[in-house]
Amino acid sequence: MEKILTDLGLDASAEHSGAGCGSWLACKGTMLESVSPIDGHKIGRVKCADRDDYETVITRAIEAFEEWRTIPAPRRGDVVRQIGNALRARKKDLGDLVSLEMGKIRAEGEGEVQEMIDMADLAVGQSRMLYGKTMPSERPWHRLYEQWHPLGPVGVITSFNFPLAVWAWNAMIALVAGDTVVWKPSSKTPMCAVAAMQIIWEVLNKNSLPEGILNLVIGPHEIIGSALVMDRRVPLISATGSVRMGSAVGAAVKARLGRTILELGGNNGIIVTPSADLDLAVKAILFGAVGTAGQRCTSTRRLIVHKSIYKNLADRLTEAYRQVHVGDPLEETTLMGPLIDREAVDSMQLALERLVREGGEVLFGGEVLSGGLFDTGTYVSPSLCRARVDMPVVQEETFAPILYLIEYETLEEAIRYHNLVPQGLSSAIFTSDLREAELFLSQCGSDCGIANVNAGTSGAEIGGAFGGEKETGGGREAGSDVWKAYMRRQTCTINWSGELPLAQGIQFDMD
Repeated sequence: MEKILTDLGLDASAEHSGAGCGSWLACKGTMLESVSPIDGHKIGRVKCADRDDYETVITRAIEAFEEWRTIPAPRRGDVVRQIGNALRARKKDLGDLVSLEMGKIRAEGEGEVQEMIDMADLAVGQSRMLYGKTMPSERPWHRLYEQWHPLGPVGVITSFNFPLAVWAWNAMIALVAGDTVVWKPSSKTPMCAVAAMQIIWEVLNKNSLPEGILNLVIGPHEIIGSALVMDRRVPLISATGSVRMGSAVGAAVKARLGRTILELGGNNGIIVTPSADLDLAVKAILFGAVGTAGQRCTSTRRLIVHKSIYKNLADRLTEAYRQVHVGDPLEETTLMGPLIDREAVDSMQLALERLVREGGEVLFGGEVLSGGLFDTGTYVSPSLCRARVDMPVVQEETFAPILYLIEYETLEEAIRYHNLVPQGLSSAIFTSDLREAELFLSQCGSDCGIANVNAGTSGAEIGGAFGGEKETGGGREAGSDVWKAYMRRQTCTINWSGELPLAQGIQFDMD
């Protein structure tokens, strides 16, 4: 742990600042301790921002926006390119810190930093493609077109499970769009944010850019989160977290007529049909359900299996689950690390107890592990459960490695089962039948923002728009045309005639 921190210029015994705009502020808030879920050791201390510190940060972000928006977009893209290169140089160090503070295995920690790098690469290209449209005007000698302008300071609120990548999904695109960014990370993973900002600020400083382009503010929701969400000077809030959190954020921002990008709950399902390649399906299901210890918004939580293959698939999954090595995520042989804290473990246990009360059965796993490293109380064995679609517990998202197995008879029934839950993020079907695949992808199929065929629910590529429907919030991040959310659209008309014809043929002549 000490080497990981030292390599990133951090110190477990030091007091790190919880706010900055390109350099660190002397914060005046409460002290926050970051504790590793791996072994319970303290990673670092962060002095949180208070309301005055927040005001300093947002003022700098507003001032920096005045200059940043005037820099040509390709030049902004070049700065993002340099940020991507700086992250490439520190990929292993940052990835190890993600594992240390969040608990995901080393491969996933480095993969998260790679997502930041990939987003930087995508944003560089996007900086030269902030396209508007030219449209035919109904009036003679007129030109009608639209263009896109920078929006303003963007607020980004991120969750613990992806302490860096989700910020990058937003920040890299916002930067090339000409916006400044104010980041409020999860209080469960503050050191990842501190380390990332130290690396990235070096790039901004080398380019002689003003402070306030990329900003960090760490603190409790009731002080910092509330201030950011309610601030009329911040036209867009992108928030990732629970449905309850998103509902509150969405209502508050809507009340001031601001914009939101909400990425909330995901109760993701996979349908497995009789024609499916089960070797392929088992691999995808295992990673989807066990990866990040079930703490991804795209984790696989429901498996809807045709009754003719239910026992075969359940047996194969049980055998695969027996081989999952749970342990220190920094060890190469580990496939599943700890949950983020004991509260998450308690939530998992309560869900399993509810499952049994509601008539379900735990087929495998679910135990809280103990002894040695496991005495932190944050390690569990991943759980396979037999369930029915009408169980209340199945309708809810438990952020833990629980997979509910549900039988179906017809594909139409399977799709209905799949769509019954209130969340609508990611979905998948495993089939070798073209007609089944097309039905699943049709308007009568999956109601999620992401729908995959013969690929799992997790591991979305940054080139596509990421997000979901229903209680997932409707937001979209990362690729495709998501950049438009970070800009303001302007429709322009140029009259190059000597006349003044009105639209829709309206006559207004005083002669």
